[in-house]
Amino acid sequence: MPGFVDIQVHFRTPGATDSEDMSSGAAGAAMGGVTACVIMPNTNPPIDTPGMVTEVLALAAGVPCDVRTSAAITAGRAGERLADLSALYDAGVRVFTDDGDCVADDGLMEAALATTVRLPGAVISQHAEDPAMVAGGVINAGAVAERLGVQGRPATAEVSVVHRDIELARRTGGRYHVLHLSVAAAMDLVVRAKRDGVAVTAEVTPQHLVLTEDDVERLGTTGKMNPPLRLADDVAALRQGIINGSLDAVATDHAPHHPSLKDRPLADAPPGMIGVETMASVVWSEFVAPGQMSPARFVEIVSTAPARIAGITDHGQPIAAGSPANVTVFDAAQNWTVQAETLQSRSLNSPWAGRTLTGRVRHTVLAGESVVVDNELNA
Repeated sequence: MPGFVDIQVHFRTPGATDSEDMSSGAAGAAMGGVTACVIMPNTNPPIDTPGMVTEVLALAAGVPCDVRTSAAITAGRAGERLADLSALYDAGVRVFTDDGDCVADDGLMEAALATTVRLPGAVISQHAEDPAMVAGGVINAGAVAERLGVQGRPATAEVSVVHRDIELARRTGGRYHVLHLSVAAAMDLVVRAKRDGVAVTAEVTPQHLVLTEDDVERLGTTGKMNPPLRLADDVAALRQGIINGSLDAVATDHAPHHPSLKDRPLADAPPGMIGVETMASVVWSEFVAPGQMSPARFVEIVSTAPARIAGITDHGQPIAAGSPANVTVFDAAQNWTVQAETLQSRSLNSPWAGRTLTGRVRHTVLAGESVVVDNELNA
């Protein structure tokens, strides 16, 4: 298959390399068949200048995955003024996002979307949760939050932002991408906007396609993420959406946290779970192995579409003579049990630990070089 492309990962560089660094993150990506990925800019300091772009890409030199970087929409990810999007674009950035935070100011979001009109291939990617509506929220607003005695993050916080942003994209003609969409009603808005010709795409994570708020009680802090795990009805709708094309791509939101950070009360632990190494196997197990999805659609959502969304032209392409050799060899019959301790990440917060999956990457080829051979990193 064409190598997989994950357009939302956190490799915690700079600022939190005890949880992950470029080497460990890229190793996990390669083991998961991911030949290209896009790191998010919510680092310390944030990636919001051409100099920071150069710095983080230098740190990624020589790792077994083609690491691209996004950049912040607003300076310092503070939501007060736009970063210099044109200069960042000239530095090679195509994906702009304040991921981890939502750009709440209407004027800033409209200006950002308008900027993409004159920057070919640029896209504004939004963490769509209204900050005022989710302030203090821990998990999905609902029965589980009530049982656990924590404040919830309502689904309407996502729906309202997606609705606003679509209207701004409609008005400006800009390109808009919804990160880690989690609510059926938000997907419906995306579908209608596409029919109207608005330049909008949306991704979904493996966890939002499989897990619900009920799993938080089993997983503990590993089950905490933003946006939160939702209801079974949302999961059912999103599963249908990724099969029928209402949703465009799968991305992991790979979010490692050192075990000491997750070993806290639910309300205090940081949100996020790891997933770049297990993404393909989870999606194959849930959709392709049971016959709900064709292998061709699988390649579209984990490779071709994400590469297209992020403007990565040398990945996610058909395997053909003369094309860049970014290739994954996937054993559809191999069963394996996920053990968090044996994954490449420096962190252990995998929601799939202990689960037996069907399908596993055997070999990964990056730019013609074998970086994974027979399930082992090729040093």
